This record gives sequence, C-alpha cells and structure tokens, in this order.
Amino acid sequence: MTGTKAKEVYFVDGNRSPYLKARGRPGPFKAADIGVQTAKTLLRRLPVAAEEFDQVIIGNTGAGPTEANIARVISLRLKMGEHIPAWTVHRNCASGLQAIDCAMRAISTGESDLILAGGVEVMSHMPLIWKEPMVHWLADWGRAKSPLAKLKVLSKLKLKNMAPEFAILGGLSDQTVGMSMGQTTEKIARRFNITREEMDIYAVESHLRLTNAQENNWLDEITPIVDKNGKAYDKDDGVRPDSSVEKLAKLRPVFDKKFGKVTAGNSAQITDGAAFVVMASAEAVKKHKLPVIGKAIATQWSGLDPSEMGLGPAHAIPALLNDQGLKLDDIDYWELNEAFAGQVLGCLRALESEEYCKEFLGLKSAFGSIPHETLNVDGGGVSLGHPVGSSGTRIALHLLDVLKRNNKKRGVATLCIGGGQGGAILLEQTGKV
Repeated sequence: MTGTKAKEVYFVDGNRSPYLKARGRPGPFKAADIGVQTAKTLLRRLPVAAEEFDQVIIGNTGAGPTEANIARVISLRLKMGEHIPAWTVHRNCASGLQAIDCAMRAISTGESDLILAGGVEVMSHMPLIWKEPMVHWLADWGRAKSPLAKLKVLSKLKLKNMAPEFAILGGLSDQTVGMSMGQTTEKIARRFNITREEMDIYAVESHLRLTNAQENNWLDEITPIVDKNGKAYDKDDGVRPDSSVEKLAKLRPVFDKKFGKVTAGNSAQITDGAAFVVMASAEAVKKHKLPVIGKAIATQWSGLDPSEMGLGPAHAIPALLNDQGLKLDDIDYWELNEAFAGQVLGCLRALESEEYCKEFLGLKSAFGSIPHETLNVDGGGVSLGHPVGSSGTRIALHLLDVLKRNNKKRGVATLCIGGGQGGAILLEQTGKV
C-alpha cells in the first residue's frame, strides 16, 4: 500500500457454537451444518442484509467430500447471494485466525468493507481411509470383468488390509519429523523440565475455570444449535467440573507409554465446533449503523522447528509486540490456545528463559512472565476442546469478550500450529469507531 494509509479494521459482532466433544462416533452435525446454524444466528441479529457482504472467508482443515470449499457451501446455504465470493483457508490449528487475518488485509487495503470470517471443524467426522494395498485391490476388482477374473482378484484379498486408517491420526502428525503433536509436547516437556504433575494441575484449572465461566454466564458468545432430531445443544459439553489432580494422575501416558507425561487428561479434546466474526471498515460501520466490539490491530506469523511446534506462540508474541512498540506489561489479557497443557507451560517457560530468548528469538534478555491471572481466564482447549479450524476465531472472539467484561483495552490471542508455526493477533476492545 505504497503511499496509501491502511484502513482501520473493526469487529462488529461474533458468535460460536457450543463445542461438542467427540465420543467415539460421528457427532450430530456435519461441518457445513454446524457452520450454517451458527452463522445464521449472527447474521440475523445485524442491521444489514446478508447480500451486502463483500466476502466470506472460513478456516477449515478437514471438510467432508460433499463440502469442497466449505466457505462457499456455507455462504450459499446462508443465502448470502451468488455474487459474493467465498473461500476456505487452511493453516492447520490457526485456520480460524488465518481467516481473520485475510479479512483484515482485505479491509485495510480497501478491497472489501464487510466480511464474514470464521472457522469450522467437526473432528468426529474425520474419515476412515483404506490402506494403500486395499486401494490397489479395489482398483483391480473394479477392472475385473469376467467371473474368472474376479475370482482371481478375490483370492488375493488379505484381511489385514481391510483395517482402515484414521485420517485424524495422520492429520495430528508431522510426517517431516515423524512425530505426532503429542510427541512434540513430550520433547518440549523434556527441554524445560515440565513435570507430569504440573501438566495435570494446569489441566484441572482449565476445567475449573470453564466451569466458573459457565456458572457465571460469561459465555454469551455461544449460540444454541439443534440437530436433525430436535435435540438442542447450548454449552461446551466436554468440561469436567469434578476434575482433580488425583483423578488425572491415574491416566496413562499416550505418546510415550514408558516415560511420557502427556495423557488424554492434559491434552485438548477431540471436538466439533464453529466460530464466526463479522469484520468491517469504519465506512461500513457508519453506512450500516453497525455495532462495534473491538479493533484488529496486527497479526504475526512465525516459523520454528516442527518437532517443537507447540512453542509457536513464544516465537510469534515477541515479534508481534516489538513491531507495535509494545511490551508484555502493555497487554491486559491473553488467550493462548491449549493444544496440550505441557505445550502452554512450555511457551511460558520459553518466554521466561533468557537462554531460549537469546538463542531462538533473537532477544537480548528474557521476554518476561505472562501473569497467570490474565491467561486463559475462562479455560481453553483442554476443557472445551480444540476443533482445529475453529479455534483461532474462538480465542479472538472470546478475548474481546474478556476485555469488555473487565473493562480493559488490549489483548493478544495466539496459537501453536502443527508443522512448526506460531500465529498471534493484537486486539483492542472498543465500542465506537
């Protein structure tokens, strides 16, 4: 934008679905269904016609075979108009934040004035995949025409090849380093001497903080959704109010069964969910007389060793604040996505470590300590889940709610990203343009 001043970007409103824990079988909603229900409620309460939007941008990592370019599917089902372009973005765990980032850039440059952005993921619907030998067998079976040819192919069928692979396990692994996301957290725990007990204590607090938020009705960002059988869902259902360190201590490690510390209890849940925000320029806010809940200031993306991908926020945060001329103490609240309790603790340790900050972040000293009472104050992925494509939008939206609730100005929302990246966004709470 040489010679042109960037336009300010505002958050008009936002909402999300309840986050529904996967329980061993496909959940009640497909990705487009949960997205449409959630976004429809948001659009209906705004004083602007859906046809007035300029773009729809949605983060997603694993839509079903009938939901290619799910942003377009959702946009058309919302009857926003065939003339509105819609596109899907994929940056693993930060896909929902990437959608916001893309909307920010489009509005700041003047390309668009009003955008529906968000993220959606139904991890319970991730497909089962035939192993390659079985795929080859099926191809041979399809080419066999005569009964004799089919009998010959049938004789080569091996029962062991009929066992499918879980796509979600492949998606939560990094083939470049040969490690699952849980294994990368084990490596971080070893680097910073994070104990199993510390992870479990953090996990328990996540559940208790979410329970407290539910009891105090602090999650009005949630819009109820209804399945095809008429059953309504109105709250995050993976929370365990009775969670305790003693109970979590009984769980066995998942990723390093002999020496590991990461368990199902101190990891993010496999979850279905959607989250959306409406973003606008100052001109659109005034033209349509829209409400305002906050301002998008800046984003930052960083890369790091994929085998320690969980430390991504520790790389993105200092770079973001440095670019804006801010320090740690200038931030009132933080949302750091809880992929794993050990991963969050690792980020905090990294930012407090002079050695790590000098060697990996290029800083002259330790970045500093994020106050415990300002971080993930209403719980996070460990207690409410991490529907991968949706979480980036959720943490940004919830951070704005936390800032408003506590009458504070500035916050940072950040995520680690599978593949070795970190993303962060700087937000300001404001009720006016």
